[in-house]
Amino acid sequence: MILDINKKNETAQAGDREMKVLRAFFPQCFNANAEFDIEAFKAALPKGTTITDETSGFNWLGKNYARMLTNMDTTTLIRPDEEHNEKPENRNSRNVYISGDNLDALQHLVKSYSGKVKVIYIDPPYNTGSDGFVYNDKFNFTTEELAKRLDISPERAERILSMTRRGSASHAAWLTFMLPRLSFARDLLTDDGVIFISIDDNEQANLKRLCDEVFGEENFIGNIVRPTGQTTGQDSGGLGSSFDYILVYSKNEELELNGLELTEKDKLRFQNQDDVGFYAYDQLRKTGSNDKREDRPNMYYGIENPDGEILYPIAAAGYDSCWRVERKTYDNLVKEDMILWKKTKRDNGEIWWPYVKYYLDGRTKRPSPLWTGLEGNKKAAREVRNLFNGKKVFDFPKPVDLLLRVFNIACEKDSIIIDFFGGSSTTAHAVMQKNSEDGGYRKFILIQLPEECKPDSEAAKAGYKTIDEIGMERIKRAAKKIKAENPLFAGDLGFKHYTLEEPQKDALLQMEKFDPTSNLISRITVDDFGLETVLRTWLVADGYGLTEDAEKIMLGKYKAYWKNDHLYMIHPDHDFDATSIVALMDKYNGEPFSPHNIVIFGYSFGFTHREELQKNLRTLKDGNKTLTVNIDVRY
Repeated sequence: MILDINKKNETAQAGDREMKVLRAFFPQCFNANAEFDIEAFKAALPKGTTITDETSGFNWLGKNYARMLTNMDTTTLIRPDEEHNEKPENRNSRNVYISGDNLDALQHLVKSYSGKVKVIYIDPPYNTGSDGFVYNDKFNFTTEELAKRLDISPERAERILSMTRRGSASHAAWLTFMLPRLSFARDLLTDDGVIFISIDDNEQANLKRLCDEVFGEENFIGNIVRPTGQTTGQDSGGLGSSFDYILVYSKNEELELNGLELTEKDKLRFQNQDDVGFYAYDQLRKTGSNDKREDRPNMYYGIENPDGEILYPIAAAGYDSCWRVERKTYDNLVKEDMILWKKTKRDNGEIWWPYVKYYLDGRTKRPSPLWTGLEGNKKAAREVRNLFNGKKVFDFPKPVDLLLRVFNIACEKDSIIIDFFGGSSTTAHAVMQKNSEDGGYRKFILIQLPEECKPDSEAAKAGYKTIDEIGMERIKRAAKKIKAENPLFAGDLGFKHYTLEEPQKDALLQMEKFDPTSNLISRITVDDFGLETVLRTWLVADGYGLTEDAEKIMLGKYKAYWKNDHLYMIHPDHDFDATSIVALMDKYNGEPFSPHNIVIFGYSFGFTHREELQKNLRTLKDGNKTLTVNIDVRY
């Protein structure tokens, strides 16, 4: 638990995660001393792999510090909001709202949701100088400690620490803030997952280079340009701006986004009709800057026209071009009657020319990088005000329509969607709205720092103390509105709420003094943290997430908690006696009960009871050679 994590964090270094991946997939590249052999690694690569010693590395003050933070674990605990979570609309909800620092939250989430999140949308601080962004963190490294950990000079270590403590809003500080968060975001994405990141001109260029490094330059899908509906910077003597951007990256370069529905204007192209339906057509010959024969030789071949003559893709200018498809695909198009031949003028005469048909039925269009036709920022602000009885409780929310378009092109009906800069909860509102429209069961996880509302703000005057309070209230009000507009909708309109908390200093001091080999029970008790808090933190750490619960089971007089492969023993051991041991052995022998991990709250169990449990499990395993049970004592 916390003590264990603190010990691991003391030795965490930049690159630990990367080395773990290399050990997992290239064990042959490590020698007996656990040293990485770069020559063995090169030999393990496929023949023809290009290896270069040139680099266009992207560096800034604090980069290795940020990489080190990526290799550290959070010491926070996950406290359930039990009163909220037990309300009828929330009890069985699969949606989640987390109040806390998003770096801590992401460090928890990767333990349960790694590789499971289809879409991430974030609207991070733009670092405009007026948006309130400053970098501060909670780590208390000394100059000497940091210099040793990062293998840098004390002078450079002091510059980094100065940046992390003084509330810097420099580009370097912003990048240091973003790197670990984006690294965890990458780990959360499914193999076909996509991340959308809103940004403006202040950090757009830096964000692009950072994302190229984190997600891979080859996984850049595009840069969406969105009119905001208002102009900024018009008095600066420059051009001003009426746009912001959304950088889009995938986990896999082969990803194809979903198509968008055609507008009425789009449908005007489909004026032709045959027995199948309405259709449009385009030239079979490829046109554009990369349409020469040498660019795509596999798309240069002869085809037979209606007169039996062989036709090649020769442009009107006379140079060899190429077709849009390879030969095999063309043959299939012919079989499916998708090739349309028309007479066209060429060299003072007419020739047969091939076109490809496209039918209207089921047709979608490729998303454009220019997203017009959406509500602007003013309308989005009005959208939130309408939910809050005309009060302006949040500045610069994003439009629901924007998130709906993101979902249209990037996720399915059952996707998990994360927003770790939750803000006004537009993402949660849009998830519920989309589900109500198409019967989907998408799930959201939102994270928001409990940042205090400014004392003179309309939000504070309305009684809201923190931003996360506003975010949660927006979800409740949006859910009520959606239900009123769609009374037959029976989907998920609730959410589970959790708060991330650091242990109290007194508890930390007691942890440091505790001797696990002693038979004395520690002064630390489960009540110092809360039973449900310890249990939920462990469930997430063991991969069960934030919406799966453990089953209570009785071992004699002792109450334990069972979830799949884990049995959790958290309560003090004064109710754990010989009958408890017998009850546990009977469960293993007689019921469909075979957790391979018995997890013990180390401060609740004395040394004798732990040894007795170990002895009886050894006896049990002697009688069942296929059974493996591990006792995991957590502090």
